[in-house]
Amino acid sequence: MFKALIEPFRQPPLPIDSETLQSGGARKPKARAKNWSGTLGRIWTYLALRKVKLSMVLLMVLASSALALLGPYMVGVAVDRFIDGEAGSSWIRFLIGLTAVYVLFSLTSWLQNIWMIEIAQETVFRMRYDLFSHLHKLPIPFFGKRQQGEIMSRVTNDIENVSGTLNSSAIQIFSSVLTLLGTFGVMLWLSPLLTLLTFIVVPLMAIGMRWITRRTGPLFKERQRNLGELNGYIEETLSGQRIIKAFSQEERVIRGFEERNTRIRISGFWAQTISGFIPKLMNGLNNLSFAIVAGIGGILAIQGSVTVGVIIIFVEYARQFTRPLNDLANQWNTLLSAIAGAERVFEVLDEDEEAKDEGAAISLDKVEGAVRFDKVSFGYDEGRDILHEISFEAQPGEMIALVGPTGAGKTTLIQLLSRFYDPTSGTLTVDGRDMTTIRRENLRSHMAFVLQDSFLFQGTIRENIRFGRLDATDEEVEIASRLANAHSFIVRMKDGYDKVLQADGSGISQGQKQLLAIARAILADPSILVLDEATSSIDTVTEIKIQEGLQRLMQGRTSFVIAHRLNTIRQADRILVLKDGRLLEQGSHDTLLEQGGFYSELYYSQLRKKAQ
Repeated sequence: MFKALIEPFRQPPLPIDSETLQSGGARKPKARAKNWSGTLGRIWTYLALRKVKLSMVLLMVLASSALALLGPYMVGVAVDRFIDGEAGSSWIRFLIGLTAVYVLFSLTSWLQNIWMIEIAQETVFRMRYDLFSHLHKLPIPFFGKRQQGEIMSRVTNDIENVSGTLNSSAIQIFSSVLTLLGTFGVMLWLSPLLTLLTFIVVPLMAIGMRWITRRTGPLFKERQRNLGELNGYIEETLSGQRIIKAFSQEERVIRGFEERNTRIRISGFWAQTISGFIPKLMNGLNNLSFAIVAGIGGILAIQGSVTVGVIIIFVEYARQFTRPLNDLANQWNTLLSAIAGAERVFEVLDEDEEAKDEGAAISLDKVEGAVRFDKVSFGYDEGRDILHEISFEAQPGEMIALVGPTGAGKTTLIQLLSRFYDPTSGTLTVDGRDMTTIRRENLRSHMAFVLQDSFLFQGTIRENIRFGRLDATDEEVEIASRLANAHSFIVRMKDGYDKVLQADGSGISQGQKQLLAIARAILADPSILVLDEATSSIDTVTEIKIQEGLQRLMQGRTSFVIAHRLNTIRQADRILVLKDGRLLEQGSHDTLLEQGGFYSELYYSQLRKKAQ
């Protein structure tokens, strides 16, 4: 029945097939985040970096546990002395001593909590930093296969679950272990028989906990996965609000949200309901243990086998023995949720980074811009090539246009040029050097991109332009803006270059975004330039400004232009015509028209559509 309830909401976990990232950037093979012990071990590697502070916390835990044992023992001894008529003036010393014990107990408990919170925050800070840093080392395909909101959920919600557990539960776990060991030792010393009776309930606790955790663990993992999926769906729908409203799909989107929200509700309901049995089980067994100790202890006291003080000590110790288990039971939901969240974090940390540069890879101080594709083939999936033996050369300073129908392979070719992917076969060279022998970061520093949908970050206009070269001066930023025809509209805005743009540049037009992207590329001063339909969906006046800016940008640089409107690339030095991943034709605009091939068909087809 249980499996039938959760089966509709199961999803396969993300693949884990690489080395984990160690704190501080060190890497070494680690066990995958598949089970509790592996996940807890991974968390411990982070905690272990704070050994000095952890030692102080453990010292305070040891002291508080010892004081917690000393208090009931003092009470039991005092009762026996009172019954034997040995109390006298020692009561005053006893009260002073007992007060000191509990004051010190409170102080050590407070210190261990404060220090553990500090350790927990530092640990989570390191985990979040490692995760965010690792995300920027992952290859582009990783992000193409996942929703942004789902990835964000791992950086925020899952990490926060770990933080909450370290803050609230870690101390209790340490304290519980020491308290259990200490309590067991003292109880065994006082009365082995009563100790045995107290521990009768322990197997029942273990069986009950195992039965519950085997069912709640998968449910908490399922809830975290469902939460990540919901976050991804929310991020997607918020980003696409214009499309949703334009096509009146609000009801459909709400239904999609309701389905995902329902999955969280159901998995969360069963996880919380079943795990909620744990405190009830612990309380019931705790009361049973108390009744056994009190009842049989009373009989033993009447027989003279034990003293009344020992019974009082045992009753209190029995509660102290089960109290840590009760505390753990009350924290169980948080603990399970944190382990599930930590597994999702470690799954990302276990993802393969972008392939490392070869050991002999070098950095180039200067790139002339000579690019050569020699029988380059590539496929996103093994055995299914998208590009088939593409061969061409681009000389320094040439403008190369890429044209062809959707799916022809134009964008894939550019991604190979950027080394987001490496060819399946064939070679790709820059200035006569195989690209695999050039460091990726260095190669990309000699390139700049102006895409159809230019992305702008939240920040000032000046900061967005300076993203092309962070050490640029304000004067250089302004010069780049003038060359891009962006200066005039920038100074007309309130605050000018210091105007703060919202995420993705909302608040300015698409044409203005493109002009800022061109200014950013000019500031980068690249040797190789990639333009991906940079003037699409732009009004005529703005397009003229953008074209002027692009002409200045392309001067003296090797340029690769992806174009759908063929009249915009008539001046290209060479046009590459792609279809179904194959290079059909190449040549100048006039040459290709004279050949009367596929390019000619595309060109005259566009002219006819424009005339209509």
